[in-house]
Amino acid sequence: MSVTSDISGSSCCNSTVLRPVFRVILGSGSPARLAVLRAAGVTAEVMVSDVDESVTESVTTQALVCELARRKGEAVLRLVQQQPTERQTIVLACDTMLELGGVPYGKPGNLATALERLAEMRGNSGTLYTGHFVAVITPADVVTTSVQAAATTVHFSDMTDAEIAWYAATEEPLNVAGSFTIDGLGGPFVTGITGDPHNVVGLSLPLLRNMLTDLGICWPAVIGDTRTM
Repeated sequence: MSVTSDISGSSCCNSTVLRPVFRVILGSGSPARLAVLRAAGVTAEVMVSDVDESVTESVTTQALVCELARRKGEAVLRLVQQQPTERQTIVLACDTMLELGGVPYGKPGNLATALERLAEMRGNSGTLYTGHFVAVITPADVVTTSVQAAATTVHFSDMTDAEIAWYAATEEPLNVAGSFTIDGLGGPFVTGITGDPHNVVGLSLPLLRNMLTDLGICWPAVIGDTRTM
């Protein structure tokens, strides 16, 4: 696997883009991330990796989400490279965690843990980190990659015990990073954010655009002519 910064199509914004130049693959099974991409006009395929997230080397939350996003993305990248294509391909993978009191929190996974975390979150603020891995693959199997993180501060309301019990019982917090959503049942318990709102859902569109720009790809080439959609 070779690495270069010369990606054909980098000057695509100098002319009209009639159709997406790139095949986009989301290396995540998150419906929320897929919805964010689709709402922004990006047509993406889903390809989920089987990465063990329990073994990590990073010591900070930001480094941790970047490490996990990279590992997920590289696993999907290997699968993509086994399927030759004539189109240039973008692989995107993410990992999200909420840092509260200096401790990173992922998905609680069970009711007891969700109740404990929600009790700690109420009336407090935390930082939601999302690591982003982006790889661009040419038909000649030339690959460029980038890994960066976005951070958004989330302010939580002073939930009552009854509200915490109710929200946990819905089971929504059990399988989402940080034990809450901003675009679902948890929305009423988020009093405000500082930073990119898309990042709270699990994918920062502004950061993704910047990462692609750094790799020589203009955003319209990812979407194509919206008049044809």
